[in-house]
Amino acid sequence: MFGTEKIVKYSKKFTLLLHRLYTNRFKLCTMDGIESGTGLTMVGMPMFNEEETVASVVVRCLPYVDEVLCVDDGSSDSCSRLAARAGAIIHYHRANRGYGAAIRSIFRIAREKNVDKLVILDSDGQHQPEDIPAVLAELDKEDVDVVIGSRFIDNSDRSSMPMYRRLGISVINTASNLTSDLGVKDTQSGFRAFTKRALNLLAFENEGMESTLEVLDQCKEKEINVEEVPITVRYDVPKSSTYSAFGHGFTVLTYALVSLSHKKPMLVFGLPGIGLLVSGTTIGLGMLNSVEELTDGTITLSVGPGLTGAWLSMLGLSLVFSGLVLHGARTLMRRVVLQRIRSL
Repeated sequence: MFGTEKIVKYSKKFTLLLHRLYTNRFKLCTMDGIESGTGLTMVGMPMFNEEETVASVVVRCLPYVDEVLCVDDGSSDSCSRLAARAGAIIHYHRANRGYGAAIRSIFRIAREKNVDKLVILDSDGQHQPEDIPAVLAELDKEDVDVVIGSRFIDNSDRSSMPMYRRLGISVINTASNLTSDLGVKDTQSGFRAFTKRALNLLAFENEGMESTLEVLDQCKEKEINVEEVPITVRYDVPKSSTYSAFGHGFTVLTYALVSLSHKKPMLVFGLPGIGLLVSGTTIGLGMLNSVEELTDGTITLSVGPGLTGAWLSMLGLSLVFSGLVLHGARTLMRRVVLQRIRSL
């Protein structure tokens, strides 16, 4: 028979176990997934060789949300083990597939779990989990489905941002906003929050950094309201990015320009074409006016400027023609699609 002391001892242990099961009722998990719950707020973090920072980020996120999900995108270090010990749920990619692929996995798991609010942030320590309440507060407002933590709105602290980052992001922001017409001031922020409605409507294909712009394009197309709040970002972290600034910028800017050419071909092709045509014509007229009036009226034409003017004019005409054709094709396709939708 058990003595009184042992009964009290085991009763306390059993009570403590029940308390832990209750407070962590949404966190019963395996490495492949987690049990579904309702009313969940979850943080999702892409993770690739972030063993130096991820545990700290997970611990700092947990007071503000119900769960933290880390997607290990083919890491070769101990970041998954450390994140799990800190309290995160781990989902694995067998190989490194890219930032966009990790975000797609986070979206899929969030939808499967019927998550109400999803917050995305980086696992490298640049984003501050202490900004999560402000982001969620904005997400709770009426008609707001996506919130972006911005480094560029009026009261954001961007004093520590390197100048080359500011210039690069400004160029990408301009190209992206010409495409989406959303007026987002920080299109490259990885600190974002989504409602359940946004999670169910957004579906993107790109597995690289281009996904940051693809999501915004879809927000415009599907009439998802996007708002921004100021956040603090650190750039003195041990490993701030697995992508070079140039490679990241080139990839994203290329996507933005291609997307812009699809949606506004006259802007991408027509305006530069008109500029080249005007330049070529100006050079050509200048060549015709280059006469040597002091040598008995002999006219001397400069071959170099003449060829340059002709080449620029032909290139300009080609671009203008391409812009007109693409614009017409896009308009025609839109009419066909609308007619088919109306006929259903």
